[in-house]
This record gives sequence, C-alpha cells and structure tokens, in this order.
Amino acid sequence: MSPNTSGLHHVTAIAGDPQRNADFYVGTLGLRFVKKTVNHDDTGTYHFYFGDGEGTPGTNITFFPWTDRGREGRFGAGQTKTTAYGIPRDSVDYWRDRLEAAGIDVTDDSRFDDVVLRFSDPDGIELELVAADAEFDASPWTDGPVPIEHQLQGCYNVTLGVDSFGPTETILTDVLGYEFEAKADGRRRYCSATGGPGSLVDLVETDVDRGRMGVGTVHHVAFEAESEAEHERWRRAFAEAGLRPSVVIDRTYFQSIYVREPGGIRFEMATPEPGFTVDEDLEKLGSRLTLPGRLEDERDAIEAELPPFDGPALEPGEN
Repeated sequence: MSPNTSGLHHVTAIAGDPQRNADFYVGTLGLRFVKKTVNHDDTGTYHFYFGDGEGTPGTNITFFPWTDRGREGRFGAGQTKTTAYGIPRDSVDYWRDRLEAAGIDVTDDSRFDDVVLRFSDPDGIELELVAADAEFDASPWTDGPVPIEHQLQGCYNVTLGVDSFGPTETILTDVLGYEFEAKADGRRRYCSATGGPGSLVDLVETDVDRGRMGVGTVHHVAFEAESEAEHERWRRAFAEAGLRPSVVIDRTYFQSIYVREPGGIRFEMATPEPGFTVDEDLEKLGSRLTLPGRLEDERDAIEAELPPFDGPALEPGEN
C-alpha cells in the first residue's frame, strides 16, 4: 500500500528577471524571501524560495529565474495552470485593493462556495487568492509589508491542466491517496486522505497541445513525504504504477524524489526536514547566497556567473 501525503510541500516555477520576481513576491504579495541559493543542476541560475515567516512546508513557492528571454514558456496540457494561496475570508477587499494599486488586473470569481481573486505575476504565471475557512499552519512574518491579519496563509491548491482526466486522476487516487471531492464547471477536485491546508488538487482538461517549459510556466509540483525513510515506499508505489521515479536527491533543505506522471506533469515528493535554518539562522533567512557543501569551493566562480540581483525591494516593517 502507498503511503499517504498530507498535501502540497511547494511549487517551483520559472521566472524571468530575478529582481522583478523577488520584488513582486515579497514587496507585493508579502511573502518572506527565505532562501537565495542556486539551481543545484544549473549553478548559473538562482533558486529563490518565498514563504511564510519561517519557510514552513506548504507555504513556499520557488523560482528558477531564467534571464535568457528567448526561453519563453507556453502553458498547455501536462502543466500546472494555477497556484492558489489561502487568505482569511475578511481579507478579500484588502487584497483586491492592494493588487489593483500595484497595477495588477484582478478578476473576481467564485468556486466551490469560496471567493477567488485571479491574477498573474509579472511573468504571466497564473495565481489565485482563495478566501476559505481552512486552518493553516503558517507562521506570520512580523517584518513583512502586509499586516499579519491579511498575510497569505499557505498554498491552498494547485490546478493541473491535462488533456484527459483519467491518467493523472489514477496517480492522484491510487498512488498519492487523494480522494475525489467535487466537480463543477469542468473542474474536478481531489483532497488528500489527511485533509487540512494545502490538501487540494484540481484537474481541468485543456485542448491546448502539450506546453513548453520556459519563463512563465510551472516547473514542478512538490508533495510532502513524511520522512526520508518513507521515500523507498514512494519509489516502490510509483514503480508499481508503471512510472520511473528518481533516486533520492539531497536538496539541502529537504530530501526529494521526482517522477513524471502520465499526464506530463512533474511531481516531487519532498520531506519537511531539515528545513531552511540548516544553513542560516531564522532571523537571517535569505540574507546571503547559500550553497550546498559540495559547491562551496566553487563559490567565487558561481557568484561571478550569476546575474545582478540586489535583493527584494522592501523596507522591513513597511506596511
């Protein structure tokens, strides 16, 4: 029997300009810049992590900023369409006003009895803020630009675009342990067996051909694996479903395995430990370029190759 995942661990996407990316997710959305490192597989590219005050699993969205603007992505089947964050029900007006004041086009929507604000980030990645009654485990960022009572609460759900529900649905239910919950307007919603924050995944069918990975698209979706010891069970479950999971890979802040599900979307199973304080104190998160130990000897060369970046434009406590 497969182990169960509690839900989302993080979402990783591809941005363009690193400065614009950080300014938006910190200065506009009020997420904390919890880690500045590099793509372990491409050290000439930053890897940014944004999350709550502690970078709690389930609150993070991460980015590879690709500065080559010729590498534009295109959404299509086999990709994540939308990433949604939860907000308190009484914060809808605050967020609509804040986004519009920043020059962002916002669309009001309703889905499964929840109020939804839909918009895109500067690179065209689709985002939503969902006003729901879910109880989140997010830690407030006391020095952030958004008042604590209105801060984003954590990942609410992701919407995956597929050309056919069946293959991806089978992996969600038979391997990841999700259960069908509801459907409406061509959307099917699934909830992890344990429920709680970040436990929802929506599927929508699209007649757009397979997407192209690049700036403005989501690279992969990570679900939580309870522990590193559980990874072998996950690898076995994916293999029994006819998939080809990776070996366990050390990502410094978590241990991961990767697999591409039949609909084309790349899934990751990531552990909650050791977390972002393994190489920085909590109060200093995101303040310097951190590198895994195996890359420290190459620090000077790596720093020389990375594009200019001044850190997010934010005055602590500015709200």
